[in-house]
Amino acid sequence: MKQDLKWWQKSIAYQVYPKSFYDSDGDGIGDLRGIIQKLDYIQELGTDLLYLNPICKSPMKDNGYDVSDYYEIDPMFGTTEDMKELIHEADKRGIHVIMDMVLNHCSDQHEWFQQVLKDPEGEYADYFFLRKGEGENPPNNWRSIFGGSAWEKIPGSEYYYLHLFTKEQVDLNWDNPRLREKMYRMMNYWLDLGVSGFRLDAVTYMKKKEGLPSFPADGPDGLVSVKHGTLNQPGLEAFLKEMKEKTYGKGDYFVIGEMEDADVHSMQNFISLKNGYFSCIFEVSHLSLGRKAPNYFWFEEEEWDPDELRDQLLNSQTVLCPDMWIATFLECHDIPRAADWLLREEGKNFYGFSMLGMMYLYLWGTPFIYQGQELGMRNFAFPELKDYDDCSTHNQYELARAHGFTEAEALKIAQKGSRDNARYPMPWNSGKNGGFTEGTPWLPVNPDHKEINVEKEREDKNSLLSFYKKMIALKRSEEYSEVLATGKITPFQREQKGIFAYTRSNDSQSLRVICNNQNESCRIELPKAFRVLLNNHSCLEKKGKTIELLPYQAVLLEDL
Repeated sequence: MKQDLKWWQKSIAYQVYPKSFYDSDGDGIGDLRGIIQKLDYIQELGTDLLYLNPICKSPMKDNGYDVSDYYEIDPMFGTTEDMKELIHEADKRGIHVIMDMVLNHCSDQHEWFQQVLKDPEGEYADYFFLRKGEGENPPNNWRSIFGGSAWEKIPGSEYYYLHLFTKEQVDLNWDNPRLREKMYRMMNYWLDLGVSGFRLDAVTYMKKKEGLPSFPADGPDGLVSVKHGTLNQPGLEAFLKEMKEKTYGKGDYFVIGEMEDADVHSMQNFISLKNGYFSCIFEVSHLSLGRKAPNYFWFEEEEWDPDELRDQLLNSQTVLCPDMWIATFLECHDIPRAADWLLREEGKNFYGFSMLGMMYLYLWGTPFIYQGQELGMRNFAFPELKDYDDCSTHNQYELARAHGFTEAEALKIAQKGSRDNARYPMPWNSGKNGGFTEGTPWLPVNPDHKEINVEKEREDKNSLLSFYKKMIALKRSEEYSEVLATGKITPFQREQKGIFAYTRSNDSQSLRVICNNQNESCRIELPKAFRVLLNNHSCLEKKGKTIELLPYQAVLLEDL
């Protein structure tokens, strides 16, 4: 008996970074009309949910996550009319559109904060966190996520303002009911315009600890991570409950919460399929691989074992399934490319890339594919620091220098960890600028676009793009969509090194995903006879119920 599912439970999402997707007017920057022109590609891939990174008006100090006007499309991307056309054209192709919505903070250029600069004790002061300093020092010892004090002094006054991220991203005071009502009105404006939901940025930071106290320093700078006083604080749930009731809770919308450091064992209120504050959250447990908490300095990255990736993903799956929904992903705009980050050197090829795709695409939840992931896009080390646009890259370079690394060493660290690895332009063909623009691209185009591009991979039935299409088509097929949407997930072969394996099953079907994440062959004995549905190699060695997987081989099997 088929279950009554929400539309987004069978969807496969495609994330677009608008600035780098396709430039329609030759100014070197991707735009909404460029996305409209490439909607057929998104449909052809088989995805039916389009997630757009920020497109609202912004000074772009952090690529749109510093909003100066929540009601306007930034001119570099187009107009509100372009947005309406994008929603309309996507709908004609059966594609829903969701927006990235930045709620924790706004730009220092927003009209509310501009009024504060004129009068720090005026009407808009309580829209933000303004405090007088402690003598010559900021109000507390919190360190911003991008380094340095989380407080910036307002010129010509005794007041400082709080910013958890860059100093141009001013934290909003969600304890203020007037502020909340204005944010709800804005969200409803976009829902009325036709978007199908939101990805809510940094919502776990919206509630601050009462009194904004200092904490014991956790670094030689005498500062402490802002996370101690701002992450998942008591009272956050009241904000989220009210937000849902007054905005997206009124309709059939898809809403993702960015829940950093959220404990999977306490997520019932947030993403319960019965009455969660959100439809789902991004499952980010694998992002902790090799990273020290609570601070993450790129030069402190530690080695990790591929089996840790398996354990991180499958542990959270078994906790969250079947009562809660999640969004699964390998790549996004905030991390280097999975092809380089999640694979050992010997696996950085078609087999490794396709193995990663099969590994996560059939997990419990709504999978997200980040633009170019389906092509096997790789990290790209820009020659000089000045070539990087990403503010965190520059901050991490300076942190590395301050900790004694040479200029060359610090640049290498910045190149490896930069978010611009995921933000340089999408390669559409092997021509000038990869077919992204007729002008000068805002970020350099990877020279490997001669080999890695849409046009070439479209024509090659053995390309990574072609394999992604096969994986997506099977997930959305009438025969298997039900079991791959709601089927129970059960890990197996967890004791076998290098193997990432699980079943998806219901009363009538049982599928097995088996991935060999290592550079050596291995044998696996299966409990039942089977047939092969997908295989990233041309053959599968088998004898009875025993199979032998080649290095980085991945198969999807159906129990008989």
